[in-house]
Amino acid sequence: MKFRNMLALSASAIVFAAGAAVAQDQDAESTRENAVSRVLGTVTVTATKKANVENVQDVPVAVSAFNSDTLDALNVTTLESLSYSAPNVSLDDVGTSRGTANFAIRGLGVNSSIPSIDPAVGVFIDGVYLGINSGVVVDLFDIDSIEILRGPQGLLFGRNTTGGAVVVNTGNPTDEFHYKVRASVDGPVDGDRGGANSTIQGVISGPLIEGKLNGKFGIAYNSDAGYFKNQFNGDNHGEIQATTYRGALEYMPTDTLTFLGKLEYNKSRGDGPTGQNRAYFDRDTFDFSINNPGLGESETTFGSLKTDLDVDFGNGVITNIFGYRKYDGVSSGDIDATPFTLFHSDAELAQEQFSDELRYAGTFGKADVTTGLYYFEQTLDYTEIRNLPTTRPAALPASVPWGFYGGGSLEHSVFGAFANVDYSLTDKLIATVGVRYSTEEKSADVVYIRPRFPCSVVSGSCSAEGTNDLITLLTGGAVAEPNGFSDSDKWSNWTPKLGLQYFWSDNVQTYALYTKGFRSGGYNFRITDLPIFQQFVAQTGSLGFDEEEVDSYELGFKAQSEDGRIQVNGATFVTEIANMQREVNTAGASGVVQNIINTADGSIFGIEVDGRFAFTDSLLGTFNVGMMDAKYDDVFFDLTGDGVIDTTDLNLDLPRVPELTYGFGIIKDFDLGANGAVVATANFQHRDKIAYTDSNFGWIQEADMVDVDLTWETPVDGLSASIYGKNLLDEVQAGNETQLPFPGPNSTGVNLPYQDYPAGGTFSPLKKGRLVGVELTYSY
Repeated sequence: MKFRNMLALSASAIVFAAGAAVAQDQDAESTRENAVSRVLGTVTVTATKKANVENVQDVPVAVSAFNSDTLDALNVTTLESLSYSAPNVSLDDVGTSRGTANFAIRGLGVNSSIPSIDPAVGVFIDGVYLGINSGVVVDLFDIDSIEILRGPQGLLFGRNTTGGAVVVNTGNPTDEFHYKVRASVDGPVDGDRGGANSTIQGVISGPLIEGKLNGKFGIAYNSDAGYFKNQFNGDNHGEIQATTYRGALEYMPTDTLTFLGKLEYNKSRGDGPTGQNRAYFDRDTFDFSINNPGLGESETTFGSLKTDLDVDFGNGVITNIFGYRKYDGVSSGDIDATPFTLFHSDAELAQEQFSDELRYAGTFGKADVTTGLYYFEQTLDYTEIRNLPTTRPAALPASVPWGFYGGGSLEHSVFGAFANVDYSLTDKLIATVGVRYSTEEKSADVVYIRPRFPCSVVSGSCSAEGTNDLITLLTGGAVAEPNGFSDSDKWSNWTPKLGLQYFWSDNVQTYALYTKGFRSGGYNFRITDLPIFQQFVAQTGSLGFDEEEVDSYELGFKAQSEDGRIQVNGATFVTEIANMQREVNTAGASGVVQNIINTADGSIFGIEVDGRFAFTDSLLGTFNVGMMDAKYDDVFFDLTGDGVIDTTDLNLDLPRVPELTYGFGIIKDFDLGANGAVVATANFQHRDKIAYTDSNFGWIQEADMVDVDLTWETPVDGLSASIYGKNLLDEVQAGNETQLPFPGPNSTGVNLPYQDYPAGGTFSPLKKGRLVGVELTYSY
């Protein structure tokens, strides 16, 4: 109630002030650049890695690029905020552990929180690849641009970009003094939900030594009182406190040499997942009841050093980007998503990575050349603990602890070399030829998750060596099963790219390209059923899973009017996936059994179109449409779990492939002269229902998302006030939907075993529903 009163008071003040301003003289001259002009400004992309940034309309790549003005207009606060802003793109948080990315582009993504699974959509921050999905979906601030590249990007970005890449560029230090402060508060307006979410951010930037050294420092703090209401005890759920510190220095010792260093530290602590069990609650509600509020705590240190050297050779640039990231996290979740203790899980994760990319980009006559070397290494340690009290043997003495412990450790290294040439065959026709060679090696120690005395892989007290002491105790010493295994594997591959680009005029182009991509093979850190795992090993002859290979064929066009007020881009593509990596869920004595297997070959056909149209100098419309048709071409694993591989498996839907996504939006700028301006933004986006699990038992319902924003740019230079709403239709969405091996009542209240009621018995972590908020921003 306090939050709603505060929100209403703030909103009334803003609306009253804006209304009063409209009622005053609107004929006064204004020199401001209106919002439509700012959004229509040239958007450049860095993802082509050329010597100079390029206009997004000139590159033969399906990319949705958002400059800082557009990000402000869309009120983008996390990468997930862009899930409904581009065709065939889903940038979801998996929900199991806060901040863990579950991204999919053009139907290619992963459905898991297991950290040893590599992503299909690569995320790059300031040119540095993030080696794991954890800690990716966090609060964004001081962002210069975000580029979402659709389709495989293996040539320039390497493996694990089979679906695409998300390129985030944070703000650089400025050569003029500048600062910006932003404060916001939002939350649910429905009386049966939780509390407010407040954020404050500040950035200061400017020259430290005129012409030589620029600096920047920023801080962001977020406190969320918990959007949801837990029916188990009436408490708010989803609480979090997070703080981010960011610093940057840009040093220019000469006219041709620049060093840009950035360092970021983030720490957060909050509740665990808001799990809804859909055997107990309607999937179109936000109702849930859990007796374990859980925990999500993480600490991240991230740094990069970019060096640019202008050279006469080809009038080019030599660039080196060194990156470092260290992530530590602990989590606890109520996986059974009920008010009973059936399946609770804790986890520890420690990751550290180093990377370095050295590249050259220059021009030699008709040829633009980009070439480089890349190195990446990471270590990864993961502990998983499962509390399954109903599985405890009755004869086990009370003095002996009962819990499932395991996980794994990984040492991972990658080397790559790449070269790309764009050659102008004529003034209008450009040919692209490129290739990348990659080799990677993984060495893993996997500890089976099963009953053990308490131990930790992260701290070193759980290892793959030796035998399981608890099982030995339970069997009276008759059985001494191994704790796990140690193994290593190596993969090498070539990633070619061939393309043609034709400019019909300065503003209209078409392109055709073929490219290949790979997703890394590896090892499953969540082996919970040894007999099933041993069957897979016998079938495949390997302790791990193999690479996934993607071939992509694409035709596209980009067109805009001479003045840039009309812009339409489109593409059609065919993606062929071989040796598809999937996480297949089955039931077992240790709860959900999640097996990572190369299950099938498949193909996806798609069409996507997006664009914008400036109806007037102050009214801009945007739209996007994406359509996909996916099918299995060959299935070599039993996806349904019925014991046979047949047409039933072949006819299943591929997970994470919506048949249709579409959306549209408007930006309207009301210039009030001496009284400032009011900028209104509204966006609608639809996404079709999608299968989530390979068996198709798990699925995510369709969604229609409506977001609005009303900003008053006050007469005080740099000061603005906003009212905004997100998910105004109150659509229910979940980060994932995993089936659970527990019985539960259906809608009639009759208890049914899970296998007879596959639409229930789920762990479905909820996302926020309808919320409204206010925001104040001041910049100088």
